[in-house]
Amino acid sequence: QVQLVESGGGLGQAGGSLRLACVASGTVFTIDPMGWYRQAPGNQRELVAMITTNGSTNYADSVKARFTISRDNAKNMVTLQMNSLKPEDTAVYYCNAVVRYSDYWGVDYWGQGTQVTVSS
Repeated sequence: QVQLVESGGGLGQAGGSLRLACVASGTVFTIDPMGWYRQAPGNQRELVAMITTNGSTNYADSVKARFTISRDNAKNMVTLQMNSLKPEDTAVYYCNAVVRYSDYWGVDYWGQGTQVTVSS
């Protein structure tokens, strides 16, 4: 069974930094892409950043130039370095992984979520 275990997050200050990490286990299939989503109270879950196995990235406009996503394919690990934090970054952050069981079929898996709170 695929499991995503998240770490990091917590309380940060505006202008500061936090780092999130997520490790996927329980599969021998390719995971592509991996990424982070977030959900603030009263809002829908939104994409923060994603990265493919070949290193292609996609960021939400609100985090470009502040957040950096990276991954270690051998460890099935994805990290999100969050710099220049803003109070509006406060949300529950979820790790996402798409396990490719075939060329045409992938299944989304989600972590349990980790709270990020940024104080002004």
